[in-house]
Amino acid sequence: MNRPHARNALGHVFVSELLGALARLRDDRHVRVLLFRSGVKGVFCAGADLKEREQMSEAEVGVFVQRLRGLMNEIAAFPAPTIAAMDGYALGGGLELALACDLRVAASSAVMGLIETTRGLLPGAGGTQRLPRCLGVALAKELIFTGRRLSGTQAQALGLVNHAVAQNEEGNAAYHRARELAQEILPQAPIAVRLGKVAIDRGMEVDIASGMAIEGMCYAQGLV
Repeated sequence: MNRPHARNALGHVFVSELLGALARLRDDRHVRVLLFRSGVKGVFCAGADLKEREQMSEAEVGVFVQRLRGLMNEIAAFPAPTIAAMDGYALGGGLELALACDLRVAASSAVMGLIETTRGLLPGAGGTQRLPRCLGVALAKELIFTGRRLSGTQAQALGLVNHAVAQNEEGNAAYHRARELAQEILPQAPIAVRLGKVAIDRGMEVDIASGMAIEGMCYAQGLV
């Protein structure tokens, strides 16, 4: 993501570009791991573009938020593992984008939070659903109700990110750690990894008996 003048804020054009990139990559069987990183030092993604939002009618805002939600769903449904490398601020929709990824790596100095309640809003691109699935209901409520910002170190302690690393002079330590993580995934059987993702993601939404059935179907597909 490289929209420096807007701190990678998610505007109409940027969302369209991300959706287009995902559509192209989804059909590329050579893609084994997808990394989301920032080309803007000190920021991962500042969330929705509020300057654009101010120019929208109420109906247009509704349509735009629906598109944002659709983008996060496309990221979550990407067939290969996805990793968010958060080397800076990941606020609001920026954290929702990271939550849509399978794995998250952050610089210890990164700042993240679902801060929408501090602006008279609530998370509208999956945050109220993915954060409790990640951290549990009570902790997710606390973070959303308060609009609290967390450092990468605090986020790791809570289980919000898989790894927190000390930032380097170039400002891309999380990206390098995410690449290392991707390198661990690459040698593994790609079909098995993709089916493992399906089994976990779908199984988490149902009771354990149904989840076991989903696992069985995925296992059988891996034997074909």
